[in-house]
Amino acid sequence: MIQSRKLLIRFLFIVIVFSVIVRFAEATSMNFTVQGGKEETRSISLAVEDRVLIRFTVVGPSDSSLHFSITYPNGTQKDFGKRGDFHDSFVCDTEGECILHFSNTDSTEDKLVTLDYEIEHYIFGIPQMLFLTIIIVVICVAAVAVFILMGKPR
Repeated sequence: MIQSRKLLIRFLFIVIVFSVIVRFAEATSMNFTVQGGKEETRSISLAVEDRVLIRFTVVGPSDSSLHFSITYPNGTQKDFGKRGDFHDSFVCDTEGECILHFSNTDSTEDKLVTLDYEIEHYIFGIPQMLFLTIIIVVICVAAVAVFILMGKPR
């Protein structure tokens, strides 16, 4: 009984350590309004090797488009021009903040932006969910092996 209790405590400790070390995948959807003559920014915190997918749609009374640009964590800025619908993906090569710039300075109308972004974390080049699944399977197989070996009479 004491041996199984120690095993359970070690297993829980390993699970807690992995949940603290490994960041979970993020998927976010948000709506916000960019007022006429102003600019809105949204920032996304990224780690190295994160796969990022960004989508947004703009809705306005007459013109459904905004000037859009991204400042990547490595400091480079990419201007995508005036867009009403956008879809792009990239792999982050530097840890830091990715800043999305939505500019409505050339219009007096307020515009509604629906922004969706998804961040998939990778560990050792393997998607995080697959990596965690492999770890769980290995731990379960080891636990079954220990249970079988402990139950055998000698």
